Amino acid sequence: MKKIYAFLIIALLTLVLAACGANSNNGSEEEETANDNEPSESKSVIDEIKERGVLRVAVFSDKPPFGYVDANGENQGYDIALAKRIAKDLLGDESKIEYVITEPQARVDLLKSDKVDIVLANFTVTKERAEQVDFVLPYMKVAIGVVSPKSAPISSVDDLKGKKLIVPKGTTAETFFMKNHPDVELVKFDQINEAFEALKDGRGDALAQDNALLFSWANENPDFTVALPTLGDLDYIAPAVKKGNTELLEWLNAEIEKLYEEKFFTNAYEETLKSAFGDTISAEEVVVESKPDNYLNFK
Repeated sequence: MKKIYAFLIIALLTLVLAACGANSNNGSEEEETANDNEPSESKSVIDEIKERGVLRVAVFSDKPPFGYVDANGENQGYDIALAKRIAKDLLGDESKIEYVITEPQARVDLLKSDKVDIVLANFTVTKERAEQVDFVLPYMKVAIGVVSPKSAPISSVDDLKGKKLIVPKGTTAETFFMKNHPDVELVKFDQINEAFEALKDGRGDALAQDNALLFSWANENPDFTVALPTLGDLDYIAPAVKKGNTELLEWLNAEIEKLYEEKFFTNAYEETLKSAFGDTISAEEVVVESKPDNYLNFK
């Protein structure tokens, strides 16, 4: 009987040890499987763009000569020339771009929601915007101007008393007048082309926007004049990326520095802007070919 009991005890111990071993193995396998399913380290932003094969760029479709869609459905303009060069240097092909059409008030949200990599939509650098996005080195300088009919020119802010001023929503012109001249009646439009049509139809007495755009528009619409060419401080226009996207920001800053050395923006002016401006403005008044002093050091 003692031998039988001993045998049973040994058999029982063997089963227990085998079960423990099986559980240990299963635990290891489950742990390995869990490790396999864990996400790998986050990819480089640049690598993600290269793997995707296209650069997503927010642009205007109705702001010639800076960003617009031509009669053939092709994106054209000064902003587009820069977008193509960035795509060429980053992806090896200037056509590797997904153009995302935007309105002024949507530019920040497109970056925040990761729907685009870069905004190249005549984006004026301001302190308020720099708190929400990261601005790259600038490629253009600009100020706010006011265009009006030659038959009733607006040459000062005082001339706007009792009159209606048209502004596109989400622009620095809208912000400037709301902050500095709240007594001026503003007529606001979502789209830039709608704003210009409203001016032509007489739904407002004048229109405020970036002066470079106004010079071009007035050149094509000779019944209008930019009698008030400059308001406020000189501003800069720059590409923008999502806040905290340091890798893409640094890559683009290095790219812009390289383009400064090539005088790329002067050449782009000659190709895309000169004919639109005529003799009203020169390249030196528009383009930026070096980093401005105290850039992004807001007062």
